[in-house]
Amino acid sequence: MEIKNIQRSVQDFVTEREWDRYHTPKNIAIALSVEVSELLELFQWMSDQEISEIDRSDRKFTRIKEEFADSMIYLLRFADLLDIDIEQAIYDKLQKNAEKYPVALSKGDFVKYNERDSDHDPIQ
Repeated sequence: MEIKNIQRSVQDFVTEREWDRYHTPKNIAIALSVEVSELLELFQWMSDQEISEIDRSDRKFTRIKEEFADSMIYLLRFADLLDIDIEQAIYDKLQKNAEKYPVALSKGDFVKYNERDSDHDPIQ
C-alpha cells in the first residue's frame, strides 16, 4: 500500500467520524507521543534476549503491532495536516544526517558528533 493511499484511508476514517475539528497538529503530536509511549511500555523491563524471543503469534507481538500502527497513523495524519511530503522529508533528513555523521567519523561508533573532542574521542 502506498503512503498516499494510507493517508487517504486515515482521512476517510477521520471524516466519517467528524473528528477533523479535533485533529490539530498540536493534538496529533500529543496523541503520537502517547502512542509511542504505549509502544515503549510493552518493552519495559524486558531484556534484549526476551525481546528477541517474542513469538510472532503471541499476544504481546499483536499488541506491539497495534501500538506501532497507532503511532504510524498519527505520524501520517500529522504529515497530512501540515502538508509534509513524507518521502522528500525523509530523503532531506537522510542527506542532512549523512553530512552530520560522515562514515569516517561515525562508522561503528555510537558517540554523537557534538560529544567528541578534536581527536574523535567522547568528551568526559
